[in-house]
Amino acid sequence: MKVFLTGGSGYIGRSTIRALLRHGIEVTALARSERSARTVADLGATPLTGALADTDVLRGAAGRADGVIHLGADYSEGTAAVDRAAAEAMQDGAGSRPYVHTGGVWVYGDTDGVVAEDAPLSPPRITAWRLDNEKRVLARAATGEHPVVVMPGLVYGRSGGLTQSFFVEPGRAAGAVPCIGDGAAHWALVHVDDIAELYVLALNARAGSVYAGVSGQNLPLAEITLALSHAAGCPGRIDSLSLDQAVRRMGPIAEAFALDQQFTGARARRELGWTPTRLDALAELSQQ
Repeated sequence: MKVFLTGGSGYIGRSTIRALLRHGIEVTALARSERSARTVADLGATPLTGALADTDVLRGAAGRADGVIHLGADYSEGTAAVDRAAAEAMQDGAGSRPYVHTGGVWVYGDTDGVVAEDAPLSPPRITAWRLDNEKRVLARAATGEHPVVVMPGLVYGRSGGLTQSFFVEPGRAAGAVPCIGDGAAHWALVHVDDIAELYVLALNARAGSVYAGVSGQNLPLAEITLALSHAAGCPGRIDSLSLDQAVRRMGPIAEAFALDQQFTGARARRELGWTPTRLDALAELSQQ
């Protein structure tokens, strides 16, 4: 099997390339720079020069593959439009072959206890643009195409991800890790290597399927930030922030970090046989 992948040099993309190769799948990965090309080549994938805005490149690459995984993101001012055009081009190329699109559980907003994929949607402003794009992607199942959406939880592991960028590194610099609110809100976590395995399995999912990529680790922010304080070298030192303070410090993403979310990943386990194995998030977060 041959898979075309966007975002291969990124945090989740690197683990996904490793997972695909372990399953004997040949990978071609979009690379927008020489550095990205070297990264994916060193992992064992074949780099293809281009960016998400290069829709002709995307369409052609998808047409030559047996399946497509879209992990890339362009965080410029036109993020939504670039993502929509890229998805349309890759779906045009893929036709009836699997196209796996990346969403995120933040679009659900605060959850009322533990929920599944059919929960109401109430995204913070930073991810609100995803709703229309994902609706468009999934609608193409009705025309004989094969879209699947994977919605990762808060991804951690391998000393990377958002926890590293927004909590560990600032905590290391300031001598205290930030915590938004009283720490009672929950994060739905998933290890980067486990979510990578879900992307591989999603290539075999039914058209129109949606999966919350969460491993069942729904932990309170107070416990998470305490673990991260050890990783930052300031054990037990927490800087409590109001949401307004967090937004001023982190930007709009703070509104997403402040969400109280708990999810089950039962659908992916039941339908795809996904079996997350990295289930001690606090231990790993404390060592990032």
